Amino acid sequence: MPKAFSKAEAEEFFARLKKQMPEPKTELEYVNPYTLLVAVSLSAQATDKSVNKATGPLFKTIRTPEAMVALGEKNLAEAIKTIGLYRGKAARVIAMSKMLIEKHGGQVPEDRAALEELPGVGRKTANVVLNVAFGQPTMAVDTHIFRVGNRTGLAPGKTPLDVELKLEKIVPPAYRLHAHHWLILHGRYTCVARKPLCPTCVERDLCRFKDKTQERPH
Repeated sequence: MPKAFSKAEAEEFFARLKKQMPEPKTELEYVNPYTLLVAVSLSAQATDKSVNKATGPLFKTIRTPEAMVALGEKNLAEAIKTIGLYRGKAARVIAMSKMLIEKHGGQVPEDRAALEELPGVGRKTANVVLNVAFGQPTMAVDTHIFRVGNRTGLAPGKTPLDVELKLEKIVPPAYRLHAHHWLILHGRYTCVARKPLCPTCVERDLCRFKDKTQERPH
């Protein structure tokens, strides 16, 4: 079992990520809290790039739950057919939009429990919306953060919720708002799944990963 990160090490870990990316942002494109909610729900088992490709034209005219319901499930499915599992996602987005109209006056709630009641919205999606749209310091644990938390030893856990709760304890308050974006981008571009870029990683000396990839011999 690797030694747990100290508070000082966690502070240094995030200070380095902040220096690399002072203002990290989601790579999903959106125009308001509702379109963000739709984009995040569509991004399950899909890349942000594939979602943006489909939602770019869609969000030019469809920006509210009312407009989405008027568009209808069949037309939505056609608009997002380049995204994996598009038929099921279209059905859930329409159902989610109807519930937003019926229970929340067409507004996206700023509350995790209310968000998780919506069709197709789980804890991760709710946390992304709360963080990005409403500035709450939530930790949305996706596959990248789960990998980084476990591989580095920063927040080891057997489930995404385990990692989320560990991060809530270890991330210094000053870094909590942007922490999940820093970790996602670090996992997406440096601490990648198959061959992590350990030789150029700013966290190399802090990281607890035993099997670090080495510099190639010249």
